[in-house]
Amino acid sequence: MAVRELAGEAKAQQSPLGTPVNRVDGRLKVTGGAPYASDNHVDRLSHGYLVLSTVARGTVRSMDTEAAERSPGVLAVYTPFRSLGLNETESLPIGPNWVPLRDTAVHHHGQVIGLVVAETFEQARDAAALVRATYDAQPPVASFEDNIPQATVAEEQFFGPTIVDRLAPGVASVDAALAAADVTVSAAYSQPIKLHNPMEPHSTVAVWQGGSVTVYSGTQRATGHAQAIAQAVGVDPASVHVISPYVGGAFGNKAQTWGHAVLTVAAARDLGRPVRTVLTREQMFTATGHRSTVAQTVELGATRGGVLTAVKHEAHSSASALGGTPPHAPNSTTLALYRCDNIHAGQRVVTPDTPPCIIMRAPSEEPGAFAIESAMDELAVQLRMDPLELRMKNYATVHPGSGQPFSSKHLDECYRVGAEKFGWSRRNPVPGAVTDGDWQVGMGMATAFYPASRLPGQVRIRLQADGTATISTATADLGTGMWTVLTQLGADALGIPMDRITPEIGDSALPSNFGAVSSASTASVASALRLAAGSAQRALIQMAVENPSSPFRGMNPQDVRYADGALAAAGRTVGFGDLLQATGTPAVEATEGIGFGADQQGLEFYSFGAHFCEARVNRWTGEPRLSRFTTVVDAGQIINPKTATSQIVGGVIFGIGHALLESVRIESATGRFAGANLAEYLLPVNADVPPIDVHFVQYPDTAFNPAGVRGIGELGTVGSAAAIANAVFNATGRRVRDLPITLDKLL
Repeated sequence: MAVRELAGEAKAQQSPLGTPVNRVDGRLKVTGGAPYASDNHVDRLSHGYLVLSTVARGTVRSMDTEAAERSPGVLAVYTPFRSLGLNETESLPIGPNWVPLRDTAVHHHGQVIGLVVAETFEQARDAAALVRATYDAQPPVASFEDNIPQATVAEEQFFGPTIVDRLAPGVASVDAALAAADVTVSAAYSQPIKLHNPMEPHSTVAVWQGGSVTVYSGTQRATGHAQAIAQAVGVDPASVHVISPYVGGAFGNKAQTWGHAVLTVAAARDLGRPVRTVLTREQMFTATGHRSTVAQTVELGATRGGVLTAVKHEAHSSASALGGTPPHAPNSTTLALYRCDNIHAGQRVVTPDTPPCIIMRAPSEEPGAFAIESAMDELAVQLRMDPLELRMKNYATVHPGSGQPFSSKHLDECYRVGAEKFGWSRRNPVPGAVTDGDWQVGMGMATAFYPASRLPGQVRIRLQADGTATISTATADLGTGMWTVLTQLGADALGIPMDRITPEIGDSALPSNFGAVSSASTASVASALRLAAGSAQRALIQMAVENPSSPFRGMNPQDVRYADGALAAAGRTVGFGDLLQATGTPAVEATEGIGFGADQQGLEFYSFGAHFCEARVNRWTGEPRLSRFTTVVDAGQIINPKTATSQIVGGVIFGIGHALLESVRIESATGRFAGANLAEYLLPVNADVPPIDVHFVQYPDTAFNPAGVRGIGELGTVGSAAAIANAVFNATGRRVRDLPITLDKLL
């Protein structure tokens, strides 16, 4: 076959990086064409429905399933007394390893104690209501506050040590440094349990064929999900194929393999037919995880000029007997934020009889930032100093905890740009001084920060004879834009237009990937993709100099250059698609991967931002409203400003819920979550969200990875609640330290 040569050099492609590209999956999503887990309909599909415990502590003595089993359409009722032969799974640092129905112990109200499978969802639901459980119940440990005296030092996890002291030479303790300070501030801050409540409920569809199972399940970690299911049901991981191309929100809760998923897979095997289980909104409150209750105290010591001399930050978080991941707020925030010679950070846990806690968008940084950023505002008020000036006086150029320099930090520019865009100079420092009719108006600000991470993962690049390229990795798109970002990164690395890139994600059969967690997806994928692109290009060149039909046959590989989708040497330029066709080669591919950590060691990697908020409080009703919000972000190279802005806006909205609305309280007598439904658990809606103005200061962080990108998915929620609380104080003179900020606290 004749080779079609290009006239002159291949036309240089403009990189799509930094371009506000529309989502490549956008049309599918807005037209309902994107298949989510529960959208998969297969032949002979049956339906599962969970049975949950009605006590919080004790054991299940017996379960009467006779009426349920006689109910129309019922195929099976599984309980601890009808074993599915499930195994315990390996514990992960992001969640519990508990598997349901392995014993009769009850650890919390709403624990999974059964699964009913029937021909239809309605039949399964109605039959589940007929199951009667008898318990040997015990009084639950339900009150977080009452059990703080019994708190224990938190286990060291991936957050690092849980009790840390950084003291200047000659200083005996942080308390001694506080006693010597010119000015001190001490306050307690608290927040209740919060729930993830993604738009897409948790669901699993399991289809067995022989000894292998296909699992459709919304998950942040297709590879890890397949491994956990394989462990639980006792099969080889290669026999479990997880498919999860689209995930309708997750926020950390879909990083864990929950009990309903393994029950569904095991039930489908037992029945010999597919089973689909979709959790109800009420079930999601207890059958999956939540963010812990957190109580914190912050003590600040400073000179009269506003220089911090001591910071003491201690926290208590709720855990669970079933395990999980309680926040480590002081260690993740105070040790990373402001310059100070004397810092103490301490984390302890209280273990009531509640469902497992798990990572939730900025797991430790969100609660930690609310406390430390509120305390900084209180210190500024006491010093009669601008809160922005106070932060600049204590600006850290090295990490306060480790002493290592930051790889790239332009938080000071975020402060300056944000203050200018927002109009911070117009702020009246006197609380309650500004009114607009019946509304008291105030301004507040806070710092955003989040550690930049890179997690293990592989990327495969396949250059194909039709001139397109397929880029594959088992990461996930939670609505974050990974489908689009992967396409942009691939087009940039290969020098071809985006419409010649086909991304593949959300499938455990693809090259392994740790998953979409810790705001690490883009940085991790970008690093592995660059390596895979280089290897694919070298493989193409090697084929070109060896294949008898290639115009480059016999040349030195060092003399053949890849650029903009073509090979060039000795005055010849041939596109890779034409070359592959001419040589009869269907495709050339390469797979490369990365491990944990950044390219350069000895540095600290963080994304930063500055929040500015205007709040209004009705003088008669105490109703708090937000009128505008500005956030400026330093997160390295921004791949797609459109999707990145969406992520920051979503994070700020998360903070609005944190500050003003979201709360779950526990009934002390029963251990039951009160208000565990979307009618009573309030989430921000459009009417609660003001105009949010987002800006980026872009400084590629090439010490972190070749693309210079850092994570942003969780950054927007860090500090946004504190900015709101500080604005409410400026408006009213009332300092609310116990979230959410509700009107009864402002009357």
